[in-house]
Amino acid sequence: MPTFRTPEGVTLHFEEAGKGVPVLLLHGLGSSGSDWEGVLPRLSAHHRVLVPDARGHGRSDKPAGAYGVALFACDIAALCDGLGLTGVHVVGLSMGGMMGFQLAVDRPDLVRSLVVINSGPDMVPRTLRQKLTFATRLLALKVLGPRGLAKLLAPKLFPRPEQEALRKRARESLGANDPDVYLRATRGLLGWSVLTRLKDVACPVLALHSERDYTPQAQKQAYVDQLAKARLQVLTDSGHAAPVDQPGQVVEAVEGFLREVEADASATSRGRMSRPR
Repeated sequence: MPTFRTPEGVTLHFEEAGKGVPVLLLHGLGSSGSDWEGVLPRLSAHHRVLVPDARGHGRSDKPAGAYGVALFACDIAALCDGLGLTGVHVVGLSMGGMMGFQLAVDRPDLVRSLVVINSGPDMVPRTLRQKLTFATRLLALKVLGPRGLAKLLAPKLFPRPEQEALRKRARESLGANDPDVYLRATRGLLGWSVLTRLKDVACPVLALHSERDYTPQAQKQAYVDQLAKARLQVLTDSGHAAPVDQPGQVVEAVEGFLREVEADASATSRGRMSRPR
């Protein structure tokens, strides 16, 4: 697995496969690039796919200090710059989708399109229920640690009887997190928002919603309606970790969207070339 050292000295591990237009796959909180194991082989057949571990996650460095979405996104932008990548299709799951939104508003030159899976442009608890949910999550992490929290989350992520192998995998991967790092990463998401900057997102956006996701479809549709070029698509028989439980549907949705984006870009380019001068 190749590595990249950011300007501030943090080493990021990433996987790379395929050739062509670059696609960046960003994982969820407490996870790693392994979120995309079922997606990478098919996407890399026609694209250059990069799958990094965010700082504090997977095999990347876990430095001291506060974490947050803006910092995670800054690391990923540095990785892309270091590899000489431009016009990147960004695909993010949960926390990865938040990183994608941050990149889209901070580095529009870098992001060619954005796919957000079970995610959104903010993590600000507004209702009593949301506040209780976040408080309970933090308390469980403090009291039970990553292994205890993983035992609670795995059945919610993969509730079907036939998904025991996926539950076991979730317990092992989430439970392997360093307690302090996982807690700092979780705290770093709370209160984050780029909701007021959605007008600055100029790239095409596809929001994917799983039928059994934690947040309702209407909540995702609300931010989609605020974006200039965006649509929402539903993933059937899927939970929050869609690339894990429904990799086929995710690949089909992403590939279809990328074909649309690239076709529109080609049509625009041909139109400009045909204009009289």
